[in-house]
Amino acid sequence: MQKSLKFFIFSLALLLSGCSLFGKKHKELDNSPEKLYKDASSDLDSGRYDSALETFQKLESAYPFGVYGEQAQMEIAYVHYLKDEKEEAVAATDLFIKLHPNHPYVDYMYYLKGLVNFNDKKGLLDFISHQDPSERDPKAAQDSFAAFKQLVERFPDSIYAEDARARMKYLINSLSQYEVDVARYYYRRKAYVSAAERAQAAIKNYEGTPATEEALFIMARSYDALNLTDLRDDTDRVLRMNFPNSRFLSPTGKVATSKHWWKFW
Repeated sequence: MQKSLKFFIFSLALLLSGCSLFGKKHKELDNSPEKLYKDASSDLDSGRYDSALETFQKLESAYPFGVYGEQAQMEIAYVHYLKDEKEEAVAATDLFIKLHPNHPYVDYMYYLKGLVNFNDKKGLLDFISHQDPSERDPKAAQDSFAAFKQLVERFPDSIYAEDARARMKYLINSLSQYEVDVARYYYRRKAYVSAAERAQAAIKNYEGTPATEEALFIMARSYDALNLTDLRDDTDRVLRMNFPNSRFLSPTGKVATSKHWWKFW
């Protein structure tokens, strides 16, 4: 009887130990990189961004090296982008580029970095805003352009390069128009020197953009207001030569006189 009881206790202990080992093994499987990535991806696809980010971060922390760890780092940047967390997204892309400069998908990280600030509603591209244009910050657009520029220069054959080039063109036109918006703002407030300088900056820094036409007009009107007739005439000549059908020209082919300037804005 005693021997049977001892055998029963030993068998029970062995069974419990086996269950414990099995449970531990099962838990480890649940936290494998494959399982973590699958769970995080499922949350991401379902729009549960906070949960996805937490799991991707857990995966990256537990398995910093290897395919899953690197993929998690990329996904972390993407989730921050989806959550409109610009600073965190840029920091994540910069970290990945620094750690993996030769990664086969590093071109995507440059592209994502460009996208982060491409539609910054609090900056340059918020055209609906009635904010004083001289107080807007074009930095987001400039940063976006710089990231896209790095992409097309380093990876001209990237699948993202064509779209990046199109976005760069849009950003250049927007930055040029921003300078003209500021120049127009100064002109209306009779700050003619500042108006001429900003219009000139638009022409110099963003040559060939659509805003060049209005920039020349503002320069001519500002020089006229400052009685700088030689500069006015030179600017007038450039405007007529490059934009012979400009809406800013009077029927005689001259730059519209100051008393009519309001008709064009």
